[in-house]
Amino acid sequence: MNKVYVKIAFALVVASILLAGCVSTGGESGVASEKITIEIVQGKVEFAKQFESLAESYEEENPGVDIKITSVGGGTDYLTSLKTRFSSGEEPEIFSIAGPSEAEQFRQYLTDLSDTDAADLALEGSLAGVTEGDEVLGLPFNQEGYGFIYNKNIFEQAGIDPNEIITYGDLENAVKTLDSKKEELGIEAVFAYPAKEKWVGGNHLSNVYLAPEFNHNVTEAYNADTVTFEKSDELKRVFDLQNEYSVQPTLSLDYSQQVEEYFSLQKVAIIQQGNWVYPSVQEMDPEFAANSIGILPIPVEGYEGSIPVGIPNYWAVNSNSDEEVIEVSKDFLDWMYTSETGKDYVLNEFNFIPAYEGYDTEKISDPLSQDIYDYASEGNTIGWVFAGYPSNAWGDILGANMQKYLSDEMTWEELIEDSIAKWEEPRQ
Repeated sequence: MNKVYVKIAFALVVASILLAGCVSTGGESGVASEKITIEIVQGKVEFAKQFESLAESYEEENPGVDIKITSVGGGTDYLTSLKTRFSSGEEPEIFSIAGPSEAEQFRQYLTDLSDTDAADLALEGSLAGVTEGDEVLGLPFNQEGYGFIYNKNIFEQAGIDPNEIITYGDLENAVKTLDSKKEELGIEAVFAYPAKEKWVGGNHLSNVYLAPEFNHNVTEAYNADTVTFEKSDELKRVFDLQNEYSVQPTLSLDYSQQVEEYFSLQKVAIIQQGNWVYPSVQEMDPEFAANSIGILPIPVEGYEGSIPVGIPNYWAVNSNSDEEVIEVSKDFLDWMYTSETGKDYVLNEFNFIPAYEGYDTEKISDPLSQDIYDYASEGNTIGWVFAGYPSNAWGDILGANMQKYLSDEMTWEELIEDSIAKWEEPRQ
């Protein structure tokens, strides 16, 4: 069937469902008793409030639909929570997955989304991690990037030019200068490193130093039989630097404390995070967020001046749902990324870097996202390969080993040896 006719048919189905949801079901009140309920479970707590507001706007335009949102994160493991939902039979209609590893784990539940408008408009390469033959198994949330988020005011007071921080030596010198002026600058420490969060080290920091090993290609990482840690020494020294000059104890420090208690209140100068922190910082101090924060690349020899940029998560639609529910779920996702209301939220409320065509990128509203978009536009990027780590939650295993290293339960050499072995186990 011609694709245009398919979409028209889908639209008619959705319209009939929404109309049916508003029709009287009898009785004295004449009020509709049934709606199409779409439950969404997703793992980005940073935009949870804004996402709920967007869903309310969709409900106003589509009164036959009730959207319920559960955002899991901030210390709770999203993937474990999602698996529990499916194993208990409490399956959401829409949920988020991160790249090919999680797509494989939930393959039996993934609806083909290739017939959606959003799939047609996805930026080139953005669907690579969730495409199987002609099927598209997920739709990108957005583009993200990360590095060292820094306080411009503190750097200026310390006499540090961020544009001159290129190599590890430059970073180390800047850190030592900041540390020597802590009292003068009014900060507790240079960094707030949340070692309690396994993903910060096990996924994000490791990705910076493993991406070159896999030619910055998530699929190559996903298909690799082993990992060699060619840049193990570089990974160790940046990890050690953050831990040594951080608010202590790092093993008790979580993401919320790092972003809200320390960085947003300007008690530290630098945190390792990405543009997703902007809404939280903005909520704490709008003026500081808008005017005084920037991002620095994490230094990697041979890739100085580049930051990791990629697709962090994809929306998936549960294939176990009734067909009409599946079509409404698709309609909501299309509306979110293609309607004027949805696009405004994506840019100005979610503070997302769009992963779709049809957006005025000059309207990217926050400085972190604009900086990252500029890095990506100029090709100064490092691959987003951690989404291709093995399906046994290898990033968490590496992160747990990094925690053991900090607590002197494991040497760095043992950390590397064990992490390599755990990578190879599911590949054998």
